[in-house]
Amino acid sequence: MAPSPILAANGLKFSHDGQSVLRGVDVVIRPGEVTALLGRNGAGKSTLLRLLAASWKPHQGEVLLDGQQVLYDRTGRDRVRRRVQLVLQEPDDQIFATTVRADVSFGPVNQGLSTQEVEQRVAEALVATGISELAERVPHHLSFGQRKRVVLAGALAMRPAVLLLDEPTAGLDPRGKREMARVIARLAAQGTGIVVCTHDVNFAYEVASEAAILVDGLLESGPAEQVLSDAALMQRAQLELPWAPAVSRLINKPVTEVGDIYKLLGDA
Repeated sequence: MAPSPILAANGLKFSHDGQSVLRGVDVVIRPGEVTALLGRNGAGKSTLLRLLAASWKPHQGEVLLDGQQVLYDRTGRDRVRRRVQLVLQEPDDQIFATTVRADVSFGPVNQGLSTQEVEQRVAEALVATGISELAERVPHHLSFGQRKRVVLAGALAMRPAVLLLDEPTAGLDPRGKREMARVIARLAAQGTGIVVCTHDVNFAYEVASEAAILVDGLLESGPAEQVLSDAALMQRAQLELPWAPAVSRLINKPVTEVGDIYKLLGDA
């Protein structure tokens, strides 16, 4: 029996400048599940993350946290922030302190936790993201990949039940992507529900247990291997198949030129 959802959304609708972006989206995030959220540019992925984090209020529909409807007053949003953390694509949008340690400790300090509890959470978050040796460094002097891990550590220090990651591998080299995959796997094993919003279909195929594709304002979701291998759905979403299912489809197809491979990846 599947565990109860931590975070869910029913019938979310949202428009920008009078243009419909989400037309009735349902989402379920359970403990220990990694959900890959994909779609073309402008499909509404980042909008959906902000709605799930209660940063924005839907025009219609509801968000439920632990089965209770989210309210958009200060108390309601504070309740969400204690349980749900959103990590944006651009780390400099979320870094402001003069040392890594100070930046990571900001959330727990503002929760009114004891000094001992704050220090423990910060130490755990730094270890989890592999940046303990950077604790006294100035964040803005670090590399892009290191700054992304500082922001992630700040989110982890809040010990969220749900972690929303917006393009976590953008700008990372292959080693950085592997490290991010390990962090995600470790957190999921500890019971954190994770949403990975990404354009990287191969990374999604590697890390996700579930997948959700935004197409024309609606969400198609299911087991990651099944959804990400659905050639017709991926084509409608203007996404390429991940390499693994694409190669599987190619095995029994005649390929006379290298160009045919790329055609099949996009048009299969």
